[in-house]
Amino acid sequence: MSAPVLSLYNTLSKSLESFSPLDPAGRKVTFYSCGPTVYDYAHIGNFRSFLNADILRRTLELLGYEVRHVMNITDVGHMTDDGNADGGGEDRMAVAGRRLAEAKKSGKLPADVAIDPNDPYAIAEFYAQAFLEDSKTLGLKVAFDRERDPGLMPRPTRYIREMILLVERLIARNHAYVGRDGVVYFDVRSFPQYGKLSGNTLDNLKEGAGERISAENQANKRNAADFMLWKPDATHIMRWPSPWGEGYPGWHLECSAMAAGLLGEEIDLHSGGEDNIFPHHECEIAQSCGASGHTHFARHWFHTRHLMVEGDKMSKSKGNFYTARDMFAKGVTPAALRLELVRTHYRSNSNFTMQGLADCQRQIDRWSRAYEALKAAAAGKSPDRAAAAGPFESALPTFIDSLCDDLNLARAMAAMNEALGRDGSAACPVREATALERMNGVLGVFERNAVMAGDDDGLEGKVKALLERRTAARASKNWAESDKVRDELAALGVAIKDGPQGTTWSRVVK
Repeated sequence: MSAPVLSLYNTLSKSLESFSPLDPAGRKVTFYSCGPTVYDYAHIGNFRSFLNADILRRTLELLGYEVRHVMNITDVGHMTDDGNADGGGEDRMAVAGRRLAEAKKSGKLPADVAIDPNDPYAIAEFYAQAFLEDSKTLGLKVAFDRERDPGLMPRPTRYIREMILLVERLIARNHAYVGRDGVVYFDVRSFPQYGKLSGNTLDNLKEGAGERISAENQANKRNAADFMLWKPDATHIMRWPSPWGEGYPGWHLECSAMAAGLLGEEIDLHSGGEDNIFPHHECEIAQSCGASGHTHFARHWFHTRHLMVEGDKMSKSKGNFYTARDMFAKGVTPAALRLELVRTHYRSNSNFTMQGLADCQRQIDRWSRAYEALKAAAAGKSPDRAAAAGPFESALPTFIDSLCDDLNLARAMAAMNEALGRDGSAACPVREATALERMNGVLGVFERNAVMAGDDDGLEGKVKALLERRTAARASKNWAESDKVRDELAALGVAIKDGPQGTTWSRVVK
């Protein structure tokens, strides 16, 4: 039987493609993910993109690939106007500092935020550490990789030299020039493929944002769509010396320099949210290919679509803006949050709901109980090769085939649920547990199925004791006591459901 082949949608070709790495031996994969800009806590929309990249990485590893995965932590140069290829507006670190200063003045600065609002490096470091904590809590493998190799989550402020060298190389190859205002620009007409990723054409592009750009600024360039590589600015909040004056890099430049330095000039995979497609990733391709001379920067582009919350766009003004930490504070398990953020196909907009979280928790609890029972039954035993394949072992090929179908996680989960409903009493528990472990190696939920430390106050133990009381009451037909226990469980934020396999429980998300 031939090995399964991953079929994955490529934003560059606008089609499904069979994944094949550049590695001649075919087993090593280079993967770059656009990470967060650390001017605040990462929100659940950010984590949807990061977690889908993690699911892709775990799927590749399930298929036997060795993945070198890099995710940047942007600590400079990301401006408030993302739609502008020049990075218009204000540096987000300056915005964060002003917001923190206002909170400090009003006495509303959170107790855990002990940073100088005038120090952009301190701001970035604080939120970078918060992001790493949240990433490990939610199971991003790249965050754990960083513990042995910090370079796998690089900071742009530590790659300024590489960025300057990249700009010099682009100038030498006639892809960049110094404008009338002293800014170094990339000449988009020097790169005919510009616009292929996003579908934009040069005739329709006016500096990425058109009417938002002044006529004076356009006059400084050869072409309206040319984008900034380096801007001399002696007053900017974060700046460095360069051949073109003290200033700062364009935020598109950062990923090109870090990806080339850590993975090579041509890589297998590049991921991000769909808002990264233009201008950020389009500019990355132009810079990277312009400097290297390669036809491709990344062979395969993987983009996650937007996250809605209860049917609306996530917004602080609407009260539906959540960070991962907000969810943990509500008692949501990292497992439930992880599953809720990835269970909708990555190429579809996702609607995040509190009911969805509760449904995910119930589903994970059922899988977890089955896994714990299998582990207990398998303890001290060797695999029985003579036994017929059990429900989970039989479901594993379908699980893998589903993932190979453009990461069809919903169908993969359906295979797990179908196996859960079958009789596995005659199966080998060792092989069954192993199959379920391999499935969870992609989902990454069993080991995260607990509320954050300090939040549950021994909830699982309390629930177990109450359910034992309820079982005894029902056995003696003491329905009043049974109802009383149900009310006590509800007061703890727990819902129960009686079924053929016994009573199951889940946390109710408020």
